[in-house]
Amino acid sequence: MSIRQLIFGLGMAITSILSAQNKPPIQGTVIDAHTLEPLFGVNLIAKDGFATTDQNGTFLLKTKHDSFVASHIGYADKEYTITSDTKTPIILKLKSINTELDGVTLKGKSQQRLAQESATVSIAVDEEYLHANRENSLMQTLKKIPGVSTMTIGSGQSKPTIRGLGFNRVSVVQNGIKHEAQQWGSDHGLEIDQYGIDEIRIIKGPASLLFGSDAIAGVVDIQPAKLPMPNSFSGEVTILGETNNDLLAFSTGIQGRKDQWYYRGRITYRDYADFKVPTEQINYENYIFELQDNNLRNTAGEEANSSFSFGYVGETFRTETFVSNVNAKNGFFANAHGLEVRNSSIDYDASNRDVDLPFHKVIHIKITNNTTLQLNNHTLKIDFGYQNNQREEQSEPVPHGFMPTPPDSKERIFTKNTYALNAKDVIAINNKHTFSAGLNTELQNNNIGGWGFLIPAYDRYSIGGYLFDHFEATPILHLQAGIRYDYGLITTKTHTDWFQTPRQNADGSTSTIFLQRATNSSLNFSSFSGGIGASYLKEHTTYKLNIGKSFRMPLAHELSSDGVNYHMYRYERGNLSLDPESSYQIDAEMSYAKQKFSFGLSPFVNYFDNYIYLNPTSNYYETLQIYEYTQAEVFRIGGEASIGYQWFKNFNVSASAEYVYAEQTSGPKEGFTIPFSPPLIGMFSFTYGKEQLGIFTDINFTTDVRIAAAQKEIVPPEEITDGYQVIHMSLMGKAPLFSKSKPIQIRLKLNNLFNTEYYDHTSFYRLIDVPEAGRNIAISLTQQF
Repeated sequence: MSIRQLIFGLGMAITSILSAQNKPPIQGTVIDAHTLEPLFGVNLIAKDGFATTDQNGTFLLKTKHDSFVASHIGYADKEYTITSDTKTPIILKLKSINTELDGVTLKGKSQQRLAQESATVSIAVDEEYLHANRENSLMQTLKKIPGVSTMTIGSGQSKPTIRGLGFNRVSVVQNGIKHEAQQWGSDHGLEIDQYGIDEIRIIKGPASLLFGSDAIAGVVDIQPAKLPMPNSFSGEVTILGETNNDLLAFSTGIQGRKDQWYYRGRITYRDYADFKVPTEQINYENYIFELQDNNLRNTAGEEANSSFSFGYVGETFRTETFVSNVNAKNGFFANAHGLEVRNSSIDYDASNRDVDLPFHKVIHIKITNNTTLQLNNHTLKIDFGYQNNQREEQSEPVPHGFMPTPPDSKERIFTKNTYALNAKDVIAINNKHTFSAGLNTELQNNNIGGWGFLIPAYDRYSIGGYLFDHFEATPILHLQAGIRYDYGLITTKTHTDWFQTPRQNADGSTSTIFLQRATNSSLNFSSFSGGIGASYLKEHTTYKLNIGKSFRMPLAHELSSDGVNYHMYRYERGNLSLDPESSYQIDAEMSYAKQKFSFGLSPFVNYFDNYIYLNPTSNYYETLQIYEYTQAEVFRIGGEASIGYQWFKNFNVSASAEYVYAEQTSGPKEGFTIPFSPPLIGMFSFTYGKEQLGIFTDINFTTDVRIAAAQKEIVPPEEITDGYQVIHMSLMGKAPLFSKSKPIQIRLKLNNLFNTEYYDHTSFYRLIDVPEAGRNIAISLTQQF
């Protein structure tokens, strides 16, 4: 080798070394391959470098090599080799090794076992489940989950019930802010657009520690939408049609992101006719109402929703502002709004698509902002929310008792403004110890109008703070404990009838007065709550135990209602001496998953020392029975069990059961259960999948069999509900109609296959002899772009 060749060779070697040293770092984002959610705490390991992803899943790896390994607990390791310009950010997808069943993953409060393993019993519901099981309302979509049921009100509304408890005992949280409307009423649904939701976390059991009052029975926590990928634009359009109520609906959403700024928007419209029930007549208060063509007259409605959000994401800072508007008009089943409908001049059978009196209109505006700031080992989170709920209940101006004919149809008007602020600091003390402190405060102002009085206008203020500690004692044993203090103030305003009522004087004479229905009152409540728990993981089995106390402040209608509720055909009266509800509960869970088999068991024991409920009395007001709010000690026990097995490659079988036993141990109804207690319910699901059939791919055929026992444990004036068996079927698949890379998703669903007449014990309409909806065929098409 010549001197010239040697010098040239040394020069090339030095150049190569310098080039490697000056090689730009590898940058990118790590996401979940299934949910596309950014993953925090992923380790990127190269021969000469190491990096960890931040809260947004992004990383910066300095290495002179082209290959590295991504590792994260709960996910399969993946080796990655750079084959292009390292200046271009890469997207790395990791596959979860968690066992899933029908899109519902049983797991603790966190999805990251390393830092946040929790003893809280919860269920994570993903986008796949929501798409496959979508019904007329969000809560009806979640009804398949063990322990979750709904109180249905017509075809377009429903409210959540968890383990037999509903109304304001279940908090619905969206983007970190508790949803606040008029959810106390039996006929009031949730004003939330279920389209565009990616994931929901359902907490079963008391959750007041982190969420405050109204979470005494559980939480439906709607998670923020997935973060769009950098330099991306995407969207989807869904078209839906149903036969039972002639529903026509569509929803379209878009999202985009440049580098750090992103946006998303959605529009949804639904229009439906009266829904059909498998009976030809309704027996209400011993009056027989004939139904034309099985239509439950005046249950039609329409809904127009829109939302928009924009946000910014950086290395240590992320913020998003969300604005939504839900605008709905729904009819009430005419015969459920008092017996005066017998004399009405309205032809309710003229059309099954019109909305006659009685009906309600709701406009719900929501503005939220979620901000996260990462400062060393501190994660600061601030959520702000404003909600305006405008609700009108309109009915025929008919005189009642001493009330003359009202001047118009506006029976009740509610205008509610809610301001909420949540602040939390999560401190990662070390790899095994996480401490958090939080503050929640909420201010409500609710005004009333119309000629029909039921609850007074009121202001409500609450503030609470908590401390929570999570400790990894060993890699398989996690401990948690927390304490919380809350203070609340509710001020009700005086109200006097707009008409005069005759009253007997002591001397035998008669005078007319304007009755006072509510007085100016100011009540304050305070309470400590807390809990301790443990989670133990051993190979394929997880054990959880959680012991806690929760509370709930009385609501305005429980304290100060004094009027006729024509939807229930009764007179309701509040009680200003009510104490806050206190609930003591023990929750446990055992789950096992290995290869083709999974099993879960979630028992609970619950005790209320002052449960609030509406008790029927022997007194009457103008021929209407008076119901008064009272309190009693209540003992509850129950739980859920589930099992799943992959019979062979393309065939899965799963089964679940849920049961709640409740008994009042004091009060006027001692020995009875509590209202709307669900019976023993079992669910069997059979799913057959095929990767391809002709032009169709990802084909899934599912048959669900729901079996409910008779509910004989009732509290008067409830009546026994017979047991039932109902079958639902669905077929899903994809076809490359416009694009092979983004095929259209097709879903065909058949509910109540045999048009079975049955009554759900947790349904509002069950009280007036209205069965659940009859056979329904639904087809939806979703095209992504």
